[in-house]
Amino acid sequence: MARTNKAFSVVQANDTFKDIEKLDADLWEAADTLRANSKLTSSDYFMPVLGVIFLRHAANRFDAAHRQIEADQASGKMPKRKVLPADYIARRSLYLPENACYDWIMQRAAVSGADLPKLVTEAMTAIEAEFEPLVGVLPKDYGIFETKVLEDLMRLFNSEQIKQATGDVFGRIYEYFLAKFSIQKAHDNGEFFTPSSIVQTLVNIIEPDHGTVFDPACGSGGMFVQSSHFIEHEGGDTAKKVVFYGQEKNRDTIRLAKMNLAVHGLEGKIAEAITYYQDEHNLAGKCDFVMANPPFNVDLVDAERIKSDPRLPFGLPGVNAQKKVSNGNYLWISYFWSYLSAKGRAGFVMSSQASSAGHGEKEVRKKIVESGDVDVMISIRSNFFYTRTVPCELWHFDRAKPTNRRDKVLMLDTRKIYDFSPEQMHNLAAIVWLYRGQRERFLGLVKEYLGRACSESAAVPATLAGFEATLADLRGRFDVLAKAVAKDTDLTAEKKQAIADSVGELCESATLYEADAKKLLSSLNAFSQKYAKALPEKNDGQHAVRKAFDSNAEAMRGIVKQVDLLYKLTARVSDLGSGLSVDDTISIAYDRRAVGRLVKEFDNDRNAAVEQLKHAVYFHRQIGWLQDRFPEAELQTVPGLVKLVDLKEIEAADWSLTPGRYVGVAPPEEDEDFDLEQALQEVHTELGDLNKEAAELAAKIQENFKELGA
Repeated sequence: MARTNKAFSVVQANDTFKDIEKLDADLWEAADTLRANSKLTSSDYFMPVLGVIFLRHAANRFDAAHRQIEADQASGKMPKRKVLPADYIARRSLYLPENACYDWIMQRAAVSGADLPKLVTEAMTAIEAEFEPLVGVLPKDYGIFETKVLEDLMRLFNSEQIKQATGDVFGRIYEYFLAKFSIQKAHDNGEFFTPSSIVQTLVNIIEPDHGTVFDPACGSGGMFVQSSHFIEHEGGDTAKKVVFYGQEKNRDTIRLAKMNLAVHGLEGKIAEAITYYQDEHNLAGKCDFVMANPPFNVDLVDAERIKSDPRLPFGLPGVNAQKKVSNGNYLWISYFWSYLSAKGRAGFVMSSQASSAGHGEKEVRKKIVESGDVDVMISIRSNFFYTRTVPCELWHFDRAKPTNRRDKVLMLDTRKIYDFSPEQMHNLAAIVWLYRGQRERFLGLVKEYLGRACSESAAVPATLAGFEATLADLRGRFDVLAKAVAKDTDLTAEKKQAIADSVGELCESATLYEADAKKLLSSLNAFSQKYAKALPEKNDGQHAVRKAFDSNAEAMRGIVKQVDLLYKLTARVSDLGSGLSVDDTISIAYDRRAVGRLVKEFDNDRNAAVEQLKHAVYFHRQIGWLQDRFPEAELQTVPGLVKLVDLKEIEAADWSLTPGRYVGVAPPEEDEDFDLEQALQEVHTELGDLNKEAAELAAKIQENFKELGA
C-alpha cells in the first residue's frame, strides 16, 4: 500500500508533550517521596501506584465519553435513550459505576472516618465487574497503605492539570512510572519494561498496521501500545485494523500489560505461557507482525522437550551435556521467523553476541540468512536498557521481500546515536524507506523538516522581542546606577571602575547583538516570504532551500551565544550593584530588589529565546543530516552508519550479522556550535568575575588577620 508520513508528523509531534517530561518527573518525585515516608518497599508500592494512575485515567476517559454521548444525543447523532455501558466502550472508555469514579472516591475521602483503602479496593472490584478482560487484573491490596499516605497519593493525581490530561499524556505517565520502577528493579529485575524509543524504532521499520500482531514475550505490552500509536497517526482505528496477541510467563507482568492496554483504550489476548514450550494461541505461520524483547542468553531450556517443535525448522543451536540448549537466543529467533505468515514482518531485540556467535548458533544463523528473509540489522549501543549493560541489535525479518532484495541485508550501526530522539528515529526510518525504494517518503520527511524550520523561525521575533524589552529595562536601570556611582564621593576608584567597565562591556555587547539580531530577523523574513508558503517536494529544490537557510542557521547559533553572554554580563552588573546599594546615595537611585526580580525575568526570557532559536537550528540540522548522507535521495554507503550487503559478503564474514563489521568507521565530525572567539570572550568574562571574587576574598582575609592582631 502507498504510505504517507502521517506517522512522522514532526510539525505537531513535540507540541503535544511540551511539558510532559516535567510533569512526569514531578509526579514521580512526589509519589516516591510518599513511598519513602511509609514502611512500603518498591515491590509493595509499584502495582497500587499504577492502579491509581489507571483509576484516574479511567475517570478522565469516562468523563470525556460522557460529554461526547451528551453532545451526540443533543445533535441527533445518537437517539435519546438510556445510556448503556456499551455506549462508553464504543468511545474507548470503560463504563464506571458511581463508586468507581475518582471524584466520588475523593469526596468520600474528605469525610471524617472514611476508609479510603477500602473505597479504592471496591472501585477496582467494580471496574472488573463491568469489564471482563480486567477480571483479576487490577490491584486490590490498598489495605497496605496508611489512609493519609494513600490520600496524599490520590490527591497527587487529582490536580486540574491531571484531570484535563488526554489519553496520550496518561500513556506517557504510565510508561514513565514503569520505567522508573524498572530502574529500581521493583519486579523481576525490571525486565518487564523496554524503552519506548527502542519499541518505536521496531514499529517504524516493520509498520504493523493490519492483521495479527503477536509478542511472544510481551512484558508490559509496550509493543502493542506503540503499534496502536503508529496506526492512529496514520489515521486508522486500531480496533478495526489489528488483533493483539501476547504470551508472558509472569502473572504479575501480565497484569501490568493488561492495565497498560486499558490505559491506552486497547484490548489484547494475553496468555500466561512459557514460549519455549508453549504456543497457546496456535499462531505459528499465521502472524502478520511479530515483535518482542525476549530474555537474552538463557541456557536452561530443556532440549528434549523442544527437539521436535515445528517452530524450530532450522534445528537446535546447540545442546550441552545436561541436555539443555546452550543458549536460547536462536530459539527465540527461530520462533519469530516461524510465527510469520508468508507476507509477515518481524522486529525484535537480541543480544549482540547472537549476530556473530559460532558453532551451532552460526549454523542456524546461516540457514536464516539463506532464507532471504533477514531484512534490516541495527546495532544499539550498550547501557541503553535499564537492566542490561550489554549492547544489542534490532533484527528485522520480512518474509515478503521482493526478489531484487532477497539476497541483501541493510546494515545500520547507530551506536553513535545516543538518545534516539524522535527525529533520530525518523531519520533511521527514512534510510529504510530509501532501501525499500520509497524515495517519496524520504523527500516528504525532508519537506516536513523544512516546514518545521520555517515555523520555528517564525516564532523567533516574538521571543527576541521579550528578551530585548527586559534587557532595555535593565540597561536603563544600570545607566542610573553607573551615574550614581560616578557621583558618589565615598566609593573607591576601584569600585567605580568596576561598575563602569561592566556597564560599558554590557553596552558594547548589546550594541553588537542589536545589529546582528536586526540582520537575522530581516533575513528570516525574506526567507519566509520566498519559501515558506510553497516548500519544494523535489530533491534539487529542497537542497536549494536548505542552502538558502544555512546562513540563517549560522546566524541563529551566533545569536544564541550573544543572548547567553548578555545574560551573564547583566547578572554581573546586578551583583556589583547589589554590593553597592547599601550606600544611601546609590540606594535612592537604584532599586536592587526590583533589578533582582528583573534579572530572574531576564533569565526566563533568555531561556525562551535560546530554546526557540535552537529549535529552528535543530530542524535545519536534521535536513542536513539526511541530505549530506544521501544527497541524491537514494541509498548509498555511509561509512560508520549504513551499508547494503549481499549474501556473498555475509558468507565471507563467517555469516556475521553484526553491522559494525560492514559499515566501517565514520570520519570525525566537527562541532558546528563551537566558536573559539566566543569561547575566549566567555572565558574573559568568567575570569574577570573570578579575579573580583579573589580580590574580595583576599581583602577579607587581611581584615580578619588585623582583627586577630596579626
